[in-house]
Amino acid sequence: MSMMSTIGRFGTAIQSARRAARSERMLNRLPPEIQKDIGWPAPEHGRRHATAIYMSPDR
Repeated sequence: MSMMSTIGRFGTAIQSARRAARSERMLNRLPPEIQKDIGWPAPEHGRRHATAIYMSPDR
């Protein structure tokens, strides 16, 4: 794997993590009634951090 592809994967992981954090902040700003209707917050047991997905050695 070249250095540029590693840097590209890292950049993609950062971008994905930023988008996920932005989406989470937007959902947290919704009124509690709407959060309840859409099932937010979701259970934590199935969630993985975006950086962990992109930077894991098994990829």
